[in-house]
Amino acid sequence: MESKKSKFKTLNLVYIALFSVLITICSWIYVPTVVPFTLQTFAIFCALCLLGGKLGTCSIIVYILLGVVGIPVFAGFNGGVGALLGATGGYIIGFIFMGLIYWLITGIFGNKTYISFIAMILGLAVCYAIGTAWFMFVYIQKSGSISLLSVLGLCVFPFIIPDMIKMILAVFLAKKLACCVKV
Repeated sequence: MESKKSKFKTLNLVYIALFSVLITICSWIYVPTVVPFTLQTFAIFCALCLLGGKLGTCSIIVYILLGVVGIPVFAGFNGGVGALLGATGGYIIGFIFMGLIYWLITGIFGNKTYISFIAMILGLAVCYAIGTAWFMFVYIQKSGSISLLSVLGLCVFPFIIPDMIKMILAVFLAKKLACCVKV
């Protein structure tokens, strides 16, 4: 019995590492703008749908910790604490809250598809809120005042539809791959 439990833990660690790498690779696929368009959120949605809230959140945290120690895992091949302290660092920290919210909601209400969508939408909204607040703080410190509507126009509105598409694709992909990933 001990061997089976150890194997299960090892497999979970492999999944966490694999999805941390997937998030990294998806962060490198980006279109540079004020807040870069990346596939990070797609990889995060996939991690949450396939691994569940606990392991998915762990993979997000590992990804961020790799960046904090200086490995260039963030968009634009950036890494280090400076990347988190920059204008888009709030969105990266917001990824953790995406995972925690998904974990909480699916833990309470189950893993039905519509529950997963609700959990991801709420998590994404919190990520947007944290990221936008941090962006405004950094922008005001460096460049002066900016209106909330202007920041939303730069940092949120252009991302809503692409993020919804990524979410739908992640759920579809998770349904197809669920037989392959045994968590």
